[in-house]
Amino acid sequence: MLDQTNRFIDLRDQFSRRTFLKQASASLLAGSLIQPVSAIGAESAASSNGIKKAVKYQMILEKVSVLDKFKMLKDAGFDGTEMHYRTKVDPKEVKRASETTGVRVHGFINSDRDDLKDSIDQSKYYGGTTVLVVAGRVDQKNPYEVVYQQQQAKLRKNLPYAEKQGIKLLVENVWNNFLLSPLEMARFIDELESPAAGVYFDVGNVVRFGWPDQWIRILGPRIVKLDIKEYSRKKQKDEGLWKGFNVEINDGDCDWPAVRKALQEIGYTQGWATAEVKGGDRKRLQEISERMDRALALT
Repeated sequence: MLDQTNRFIDLRDQFSRRTFLKQASASLLAGSLIQPVSAIGAESAASSNGIKKAVKYQMILEKVSVLDKFKMLKDAGFDGTEMHYRTKVDPKEVKRASETTGVRVHGFINSDRDDLKDSIDQSKYYGGTTVLVVAGRVDQKNPYEVVYQQQQAKLRKNLPYAEKQGIKLLVENVWNNFLLSPLEMARFIDELESPAAGVYFDVGNVVRFGWPDQWIRILGPRIVKLDIKEYSRKKQKDEGLWKGFNVEINDGDCDWPAVRKALQEIGYTQGWATAEVKGGDRKRLQEISERMDRALALT
């Protein structure tokens, strides 16, 4: 491990300040090259965009059959759902429910597991297009430069298979002390040099320390899918760090008009937006659907 770290540091030292600035500028440019729509065009597009709504499957808490859960999603106005590797359910039953209702399983959540091949196969089986990946965690025992190298190696190992299966591996921005800026995240993805590598952008996860619209513009077309939730800086200050998430969509500090404008500017008008909030019964799911409609101007 020490030899690997030294090799990484050697490479880092060769990466001059001038070269870094050139790459950072390229990342910024990539996020802004897509032609912005006019003010009138943006308003029109925002009210009739093709963004598809989904929830994480584990958010459906009514104790009914898999088919009835999918029917519930359809009734609430959702286009799809996303399965987690920990979800205990018969895959065949899920697939039948999806085919019966037209509610798609658009992706599979791998989290930080090493077995990406299994997740790629699962997503392919369900008819999904992506696997959500959490890229490691930096702490005192796991140095930043080592995690950077290890996570890129894990992705590079699996990207050829993902490409072959028509599945994208999407790295999510999470609170793991890693990829702490959009410029770094853009560089991390670009260095993989694969059309199957991208970003699963979590809007709410940024609000604690930044502004989602800025991240969206910089990451640009690297963003393939969105997680939708809120964050309250006031709750963070008054009640604690993680309490900031205890707020409904539209009631926190996320500037949704700015998010919509940034998404329009990068051309994100046809992708998936998946709620990642407290779930519940059909009434709760309907509320989530309506809140997403307001946040993303889907009605």
